[in-house]
Amino acid sequence: MHKGLAKERPIGIFDSGLGGLTVMKAVMKSLPKEDLVYFGDTARVPYGTKSPEAIRKFSRQNASVLIARGVKAIVVACNSSSSHALEMLQRECRVPVIGVIDPGVRKAMAVTRNNRVGVIATRATVNSRAYSRRIKSADPRTFVIEKACPLFVPLVEEGWFSSAVTEQIAQEYLVPLQKTGIDSLILGCTHYPLLKRVLRKVLGGKIALIDSADETARDLTVLLKKEGLLKQSRKRPCYEFLVSDEPGHFQKQAKRFLGRDVLKVEKLF
Repeated sequence: MHKGLAKERPIGIFDSGLGGLTVMKAVMKSLPKEDLVYFGDTARVPYGTKSPEAIRKFSRQNASVLIARGVKAIVVACNSSSSHALEMLQRECRVPVIGVIDPGVRKAMAVTRNNRVGVIATRATVNSRAYSRRIKSADPRTFVIEKACPLFVPLVEEGWFSSAVTEQIAQEYLVPLQKTGIDSLILGCTHYPLLKRVLRKVLGGKIALIDSADETARDLTVLLKKEGLLKQSRKRPCYEFLVSDEPGHFQKQAKRFLGRDVLKVEKLF
């Protein structure tokens, strides 16, 4: 397609459910002119308990949904998919594809002062060792400890951002990490930023919480500039929301993620 026409196409973003909306919000702020298509695979959330093969299959299908909508670039706003499927999608898709792991690692390496970095993520992401490999590649001297927190995603999907149950679970997950002396903690799942208040309450103020959303939005901006794909039209941006199940629940919770009403959610399949 002609570059001039490609510039006016939307950006695609996908996640297993609601969590990728944290990335979408950052993209909306960094690229306020751009049209966005968000696909949440709510029928199969969470991805973090699935096998690598299943995650790759789902990720390929999600990318196909966005390609069918004519997107000019894809943001894999899911750490499990970024861990297991990003390189595959970059090979197979005819548009640029970026993930959320490298931006988060870059931010953590810039923030840490004692080279002791923690990562909380889904089981799939932790088992992939994607964060450990990238951090060690950036600086082999860095101590990295990863912790799977499988209950966080369903808590966020239910909207239990600051309940007593959520705080109790956070205590179980995070206190052992805190005792290792980490000074920064990567939120290795795009759902987790919605739990920042509870995480901060448990950890105190000395450990930096690293949210990859803003860094991912910056990477996307750089990519679009490099490829000459920034939108030129002055038309108001259009935001499209797609899900594979429960559009009503998604619509209700999406407002809490984005801080704005979501007027329409389309259910696919």
